[in-house]
Amino acid sequence: MQRIVLLGKNGQLGHEMAARLGEIGELHAFDRHGLNLGNDDQIRSLIRDIKPGLIVNTAAYTAVDKAEQEPELARQINSRAPQVLAEEARACKALLVHYSTDYVFNGQGEQPWTEDQPTDPLNVYGQTKRDGELAITETGCAHLIFRTSWVYGIHGANFVKTMLRLARERSELSIVDDQIGAPTSAAVIAATSIAILRQAQPPFVEYFKDLSGIYHLVCGGETSWYRFALQIFTEARTHGETLALQQVNPIPSSAYPVPALRPLNSRLSTEKIRRSFNVALPDWESALVDCFPEIMST
Repeated sequence: MQRIVLLGKNGQLGHEMAARLGEIGELHAFDRHGLNLGNDDQIRSLIRDIKPGLIVNTAAYTAVDKAEQEPELARQINSRAPQVLAEEARACKALLVHYSTDYVFNGQGEQPWTEDQPTDPLNVYGQTKRDGELAITETGCAHLIFRTSWVYGIHGANFVKTMLRLARERSELSIVDDQIGAPTSAAVIAATSIAILRQAQPPFVEYFKDLSGIYHLVCGGETSWYRFALQIFTEARTHGETLALQQVNPIPSSAYPVPALRPLNSRLSTEKIRRSFNVALPDWESALVDCFPEIMST
């Protein structure tokens, strides 16, 4: 079995990946306390000591608004660290799996974005994630970069948990209705990633060498944050939750000013990943139903 290094094991996606990666290799999982992504030398030393055949990076600086005030920290975690990982992956002949975001696009239009369309991030977070993609690609290492969107899950803070908390506390909420995307559970991202990796017999780097590139990995369908929230409230009541919430108002993004601009169109085409790896992606409503009982329990 090849050794696998997982970074960000305590995050939403990291938890899900940690539960599955041990099935396909010898897992060495790290959180921010075990590996400082701000320290290039520490990253290099860890990879050189373990000599993995697969590196999975689920770690990221994801505080979108805070990144506007901490651009250098966001750049180190989202751009520089992936570059160092890619350089080390190339040196030890490992496959690098990395996760990116719909925020690399400017959100214009109404059609789903494809992987080959020009990027144009609106905020620091999106720019640093795009810089990370480019840095990985430029090293020439074998890599799979999965862009995803509107991620939520059982672990950590996310939109689903925030909506549940607010709906228990408040009688009225106003939620943005002009940003469109596909809510995607960490469980779906992890399951799809593992299904793709299972298609290879180690060494992973040989199988995926010619398949290296960027792929969009999101649930099927589309919705707005407002309609996503309505579905969350419906599910909560279906599971017997008593909510204080009586009224939900749809509002435009302009009525909810935040430091970082958000793209209005976050639709991502999944044709490439389906064609390349023959994977099935559930619709966002089904994915929410599947993981909702566990989210409620946390």
